Amino acid sequence: MYIGFLSAIVVFTFIAVAGYGISYYNLPLEERVYDAGHKLYKPSGTFGHGYGILGSLFMIAGIALYMARKRFRSMSRMGLLKHWLEFHIFLCTLGPLLVLFHTAFKFGGLVAVSFWSMIAVFLSGIIGRFIYLQIPRSIEGQALSLNEVRGMKSDIAGIIKTSYNLDEESFSIITDSVKKKVEIYHKNPFVRYLNKISNDRHSLSSVRKVLKINNMARGEYKKIISLVKNDIRLNRRIERLDTMQNLFKYWHVAHLPFALVMLIIMVIHVVVTFVFGYRWIF
Repeated sequence: MYIGFLSAIVVFTFIAVAGYGISYYNLPLEERVYDAGHKLYKPSGTFGHGYGILGSLFMIAGIALYMARKRFRSMSRMGLLKHWLEFHIFLCTLGPLLVLFHTAFKFGGLVAVSFWSMIAVFLSGIIGRFIYLQIPRSIEGQALSLNEVRGMKSDIAGIIKTSYNLDEESFSIITDSVKKKVEIYHKNPFVRYLNKISNDRHSLSSVRKVLKINNMARGEYKKIISLVKNDIRLNRRIERLDTMQNLFKYWHVAHLPFALVMLIIMVIHVVVTFVFGYRWIF
């Protein structure tokens, strides 16, 4: 709900800003100077300059607030970390969007380096978000250790044995299907991933067949399938936990330098605009 609301704001902002200036942005660069909207939408114009100021402030605020929430203990009780991350992503998506319209889609010189650094930060942020979601976390957003993830696994064998009336053969098939771990080695990690998914589906299919043969009631059938799915999902996370944690560490190596380059050139750009007398509406 929270992230959906923030996403809606970004979409609405894009539609509104693009809609107001679409006739200007569609013009070739050499014809824009003759357009009535040039004074408004050019980078130093009323709207264009404002987009740049707001976009820069959003990005700086998004970076500063999230870093402060992570580093200062005094802020540890101020909301869940995952909500701060979502707000960080929101501001660092809305900011580049406004900066894009500030440039009026014209890039050059030192500012171009800052712009493409910003794009690199944005794209690496999307990759980082994907990696972040692959690492199991507590409700507060803290990464869980391998032992903590293993502790989340249900004792399916014990639950089925004490709660459901199954014969010994059916019980063995279900527990073996859950425990079964078929390793199919392949050089291509994507192929390995597909093989694991195939094995998991086969295990789930075996459990479904056994439950149907035993004429399991619909409610009990759903409960067991839900337990098995949860166990399989946790098994996948356990298998890739170490890989994802390492990837997340290496990801910072790419993400942070681009962010620093972007911020440094942004500051230089702001100083230059002040030196040349650009004061926006003030």
